[in-house]
Amino acid sequence: MGAVLGGFGLVTTSAWAAPESYRIDPEHFSIGFMVDHLGFQNQLGMFLEGEGSFTYDADAAAVSDLRVEIEADSVFTNHKRRDRHLRSPDFLNSKEFPKIIFTGTEVEKTSDTTGLVHGELELLGQTRPVTLEVTLNRAAVYPFGHEQETLGISARTSFLRSAFGMAYAVDNGLVGDEVELILEFEAIKQ
Repeated sequence: MGAVLGGFGLVTTSAWAAPESYRIDPEHFSIGFMVDHLGFQNQLGMFLEGEGSFTYDADAAAVSDLRVEIEADSVFTNHKRRDRHLRSPDFLNSKEFPKIIFTGTEVEKTSDTTGLVHGELELLGQTRPVTLEVTLNRAAVYPFGHEQETLGISARTSFLRSAFGMAYAVDNGLVGDEVELILEFEAIKQ
């Protein structure tokens, strides 16, 4: 995926020169999800392990080589029995399909700090198109610790889990079909 993706056009100072590689900081990567449970509430959950990287060219306002990998087995809802069930073939089938992967294919700028990242989500061995709504929260040198150029990103998407063959409890309405996926992260220039 070497094609350049139209980016946000956010930073144009000389400190942010030509294309640079960025890696999502695992210590500042929150992967959340939300799904209806019996109509009583939206169950919140997380994936505790994931990684990602991309190339960002601030001068050209371009993003490329975007890839995020989530460890399916790291699902966490603060309920051990439910988490085991989510790892089972009824839901994530994490033994057979250990990774959930998002690959960006195109970026559409919607403002100076927002955009849509079109791409493909691979889940349960099936790949479907999804679009992330993305906000660049901040682009600056991190104030302490690694003190590297850092991008702070918020991203959201939703999809129907049944589109990936995850139909358990959809027909009887016990568990909602629509899943909201929430990504919050800091990406460090490499």
